[in-house]
Amino acid sequence: MRPLKLVPDNVNIDWMRWRHVATFFTLAMVIASIAMLGIRGLNFGIDFVGGQNIRVTFAQPIEIDTLRERVDALGYGESTVQQFGSAQEVSIRMPVPGDDKDATARATARVREVISKNYPGSQVASVEAVSGKVSGELFQKGAMALGFAMLAVAIYIWFRFEWQFGVGALLALAQDMLVTLGFFAATQLEFNLNTVAALLTIIGYSLNDKIVIFDRVRENLRKYRKMEIVPLLNLSINETLARTVMTSLTLITALAALVFLGPDVIFGFSLAMLLGIVVGTYSSMFVGNGILIQFKVGPGSFKSDEEKAAEAKETAKATGQVNFKDMP
Repeated sequence: MRPLKLVPDNVNIDWMRWRHVATFFTLAMVIASIAMLGIRGLNFGIDFVGGQNIRVTFAQPIEIDTLRERVDALGYGESTVQQFGSAQEVSIRMPVPGDDKDATARATARVREVISKNYPGSQVASVEAVSGKVSGELFQKGAMALGFAMLAVAIYIWFRFEWQFGVGALLALAQDMLVTLGFFAATQLEFNLNTVAALLTIIGYSLNDKIVIFDRVRENLRKYRKMEIVPLLNLSINETLARTVMTSLTLITALAALVFLGPDVIFGFSLAMLLGIVVGTYSSMFVGNGILIQFKVGPGSFKSDEEKAAEAKETAKATGQVNFKDMP
C-alpha cells in the first residue's frame, strides 16, 4: 500500500510572490488586534480579577437580566451573568467579599438561596472562588511567563542561527500572540489560566515550526552560494512543506474536534490553540522569512573570514589578478 502524500514530490510554489500581500495582511491583523485590546480589552476570568464563579443549571430558560438584578440586590457588587452551553446553563461571576473564606461561603449560600427560592428545580453545578491578592499574583506571573518564553526563544535562535533569524522569530511570535489576544478581545471570550497555557503551547509549536524552516534555509544558504534569497526561501519552504502540512493538519483536525465536540470547560483553551496553530503556520512561512528579506540576508551573509579570503583568492586567480606574494 502506497503511503498517503498530501504534498506531491518536487513541489515548486512561489510563496514569496505573495510576500507584499502577506505584509499588508499581517499589519492589518496586528493593528486590528491592538485596537480591539485598547477598545474592548480582555474579559479576564476570576483567575486574574478575583471573585467567585457559580455555575447553575436551571430547569427552564430564564431571563438573564432578572437574575442579574436579584444577584446584585444582595449587595456584593456588580455581577456578570452569562449563558454558556445551552439556554439553561448560566455562569454567575461576582466579586469576593474580601479574603475571608467564611464571608465567601456566606455569599455563596445567599446566592444559592436566591436561586432555589426563585427558580425551583435548579442545581448549582460548581463554585469557584479566587481572592483579589491571589488573582493579581496569577496575572503577573502569567504575563511574565509569556514574556520570558518569547525572550528565551529569541535568544535561543540567535545563538542557534544568527541574530536576523532571532529577530524574525521574535516578531513572528509577537504577531501570533497579538492576533490571538485580539481575537479574545473581539469575541470577549473569558481569558483565564487555561488561555495562558494555550498561548505558551502556541509559542512552543510556532517555535518548532520556524526552526524547521530556518534550519533548511541555513543549509541552503551554504549549499547554493549563488542563489538569490527569494528563490532560496521558496525552495526551503517547499522542501519542508510536507512536514508543515502534515503536522498542522493533524493538530487542526484534533483541535477542531475539541472545539465543536469537547466540553465547555476547555472551549477557550481549544479555540486559542486552533487559532494559534493556523496563525503560527502562516507566520512561519511568510512573516519570519519576510524579515530575512528585509535584513538582506543572502548566501554571503554568514561566511567566515577564512571563507571570504579563500573566495577572494579564487576570484583573483580566475581573473588573472594573481598576488605574487601568495606564490611559492
